[in-house]
Amino acid sequence: MIELFYWPTPNGHKITLFLEETATPYRITSVDIGTGEQFKPEFLAFSPNNRIPAIIDHAPTDGGEPITVFESGAILVYLADKYGAFLPTPVRARTTVLEWLYWQVGGLGPMLGQNHHFNKYAPIDVPYAKDRYTRETNRLYGVLDRRLQGRAFIAGADYSIADMACYPWVVQHPVQKQNLDDFPNVKRWFYTIAARPATIQAYAKAAPYQSQAVVSDEHKKILFGQTAANLKS
Repeated sequence: MIELFYWPTPNGHKITLFLEETATPYRITSVDIGTGEQFKPEFLAFSPNNRIPAIIDHAPTDGGEPITVFESGAILVYLADKYGAFLPTPVRARTTVLEWLYWQVGGLGPMLGQNHHFNKYAPIDVPYAKDRYTRETNRLYGVLDRRLQGRAFIAGADYSIADMACYPWVVQHPVQKQNLDDFPNVKRWFYTIAARPATIQAYAKAAPYQSQAVVSDEHKKILFGQTAANLKS
């Protein structure tokens, strides 16, 4: 049984996409990041960066004690290796998937996250930051669009964890001030994934938590106001 520590964010959706695709039994433990549950000592014990998602695998393949994994990219690789799915074993194909997975966790996610922050959550209007991250988002969509030219999915003909990592961030394209009509290959890829039964089911799992995910001014202080000095422990 996989225990998923989850909140309905793009990074949280990555893991439910995988688990639904593989019909893996899992249990969601919600971590309300707006109220600070990610700072509880029992969560920090295995997710030291106080971020979701994280997992506990209560039945690891080595038969030993439960294994904990934090960081969404690491979780996707762990699950793909465990279940032999969505990450090919031949070295060249595997390397391609991992390149694009790391492109997402190192570039697409952080830059689009800053886009979300300054366009939606920042308490003051910062035109330079809004323009900077909207432009960078546009550049990254262009990179993805070029990659998808002539390919069904990011790594080639087959759906992979690279697609699962990128898709939830592209879901937010209206917030990011991006028009999918400007990126026809991304648009085709996006709607192909959106129609997959596992994608529909993964987002249905998010629905009970969405109503709780409203970000108030108090939530913003918790989400964006932490430093090393005041980090809860």
